[in-house]
Amino acid sequence: MSDKIGTLTWISGPVVRARGSRKVGMLELVEVGEERLVGEVIGLKGDTFTVQVYEETAGMQPGAPVYGTGLPLSVELGPGLLQSIYDGVQRPLPLIEESMGSFISRGAHFDPINREKRWRYIPKVKVGDEVKGGTILGIAMETDTFEHKVMVHPDDSGTITWVPKTGEYTVTDPIAKIKTGKEEKELTMLQRWPVRQPRPFIQRLGVSIPLITGQRILDMFFPVAKGGAAGIPGPFGSGKTVTQHSIAKYADAEVIVYIGCGERGNEMTEVLQEFPHLVDPRNGRPLMERTVLIANTSNMPVAAREASIYTGITIAEYYRDMGYSVALMADSTSRWAEALREVSGRLEEMPAEEGYPAYLASRLAEFYERAGYVENLNETKGSVTIVGAVSPPGGDFSEPVTQHTKRFIRCFWALDNSLSSARHFPAINWLDSYSEYIDGVADWWQEKVGKDWLGMRNQSMELLSEESRLSQIVKLVGPDALPDAERMILETSRLLREGILQQNAMDEVDAYSTVEKQIRMLELVLHFHELGMKIIKRGAVISVIHDLPVVDTLIRMKNDVANDELNKFDDIEKQIDKQMSQLDAEYR
Repeated sequence: MSDKIGTLTWISGPVVRARGSRKVGMLELVEVGEERLVGEVIGLKGDTFTVQVYEETAGMQPGAPVYGTGLPLSVELGPGLLQSIYDGVQRPLPLIEESMGSFISRGAHFDPINREKRWRYIPKVKVGDEVKGGTILGIAMETDTFEHKVMVHPDDSGTITWVPKTGEYTVTDPIAKIKTGKEEKELTMLQRWPVRQPRPFIQRLGVSIPLITGQRILDMFFPVAKGGAAGIPGPFGSGKTVTQHSIAKYADAEVIVYIGCGERGNEMTEVLQEFPHLVDPRNGRPLMERTVLIANTSNMPVAAREASIYTGITIAEYYRDMGYSVALMADSTSRWAEALREVSGRLEEMPAEEGYPAYLASRLAEFYERAGYVENLNETKGSVTIVGAVSPPGGDFSEPVTQHTKRFIRCFWALDNSLSSARHFPAINWLDSYSEYIDGVADWWQEKVGKDWLGMRNQSMELLSEESRLSQIVKLVGPDALPDAERMILETSRLLREGILQQNAMDEVDAYSTVEKQIRMLELVLHFHELGMKIIKRGAVISVIHDLPVVDTLIRMKNDVANDELNKFDDIEKQIDKQMSQLDAEYR
């Protein structure tokens, strides 16, 4: 039972002050009031300490007790995280609903990880082995196919003195004993880790493997590497959440952590209802078997919203330490920044630009810095890839959260209101977006598909950039004023936009494209462009090329050719060659 360390003297929403013990630690986890609401110490001055409370404080009065725990705000780590749905401070929402109904009562305390469930455990160490932080002690089957590697806590080390037989154990049962000096310690499958402290690793490694999302504009034009960080800024209704849903569904990461941070309740409800029924395209099993959901909607306590980001990234780092690739979706970091701003205001701190606290940039940097492809303490290699949505008010990319985010990420997917209004999805503007991972992943593409992806990608971007310039002229003088060679550029760019960049997340065939399908589609459009330019030089007019039947085929191929029917592209290529050669013969 925790001891009383102080008495409330001041209350302002989620921020309270108490007077009492001088032994309270910064960032210590405390319990406030008789209902023991969870809070965290965020300020110290003499015998007065300031607490950020993660629950609703309405009705609380000065004089209420504050209890100390002596621990920092931490998450529980162990088998049972996958398939779980938590709030921002890792309270299991399904258990809360079962116990309390649709609304969380104040002071609700539930174990984040089930203490009763038994997991099949296979030891991988033997008596006499020297172990250190990160060493894999054994395997617990978290699902029928997912191996949860049970590791020594990063702060522990010693000599194994006892291991159990293969069998079924709960997370609190001993699964090893280690001796350090004269002390013997029992190890269990359950760990705790402070959320604001990054988990340790040996070294960062270079990023050279792309995170394949199945979204053509992302994979081929603006790839993010495993261990990288990407931002998706965009105005309301431009498709940030749907894009993140698609990445979460189809990305080739082994674990997905999805944080709904301050988003509307109905959006999060869709995620919670949809994800349990989704099928993993790689193995045909439920997608939830490799997913952790953290739901902290806009009507939940604002301080817990601020904590949810750290809860999610700590869980992601835990699976990274096992040697897995993890993709973390944060939707949205703007709502998290707004929570920082609200708490900062109640602390009466000096505001910086647009009312955000002066430390907004450093907090964003701390978050995105926790992405990375690393060599773990157990010498495995793992990665955490962060994809953070940003919701700038009115779509203004010059506002502080977007601008600071751009400083700390290397991949920027700018959503465009005009594209979403034109029903072009994903509404990612190819002229405003960029990726600094292109050169790093080029060798992977060459090895994987055996084609010059980088050359084709750069040629396509040149065509799209030229189209933007020519479109300005067309608006002034009309398309007929352009020579046919430039109108051919407009035609090819239309095929790139409508046939490749546009993708229907609701279409069974088009929702996900393998890299082999993507590169063949791009290859065919550029092949069409090359032949078209040759014929135009011989005197052909653009209208006859535009009217070729194969043009519609190129636009429809994304829906007509499934990922396992790539031989159909050979037929389309033959159609291009045949129709172009017939035209060529007319102008020879």
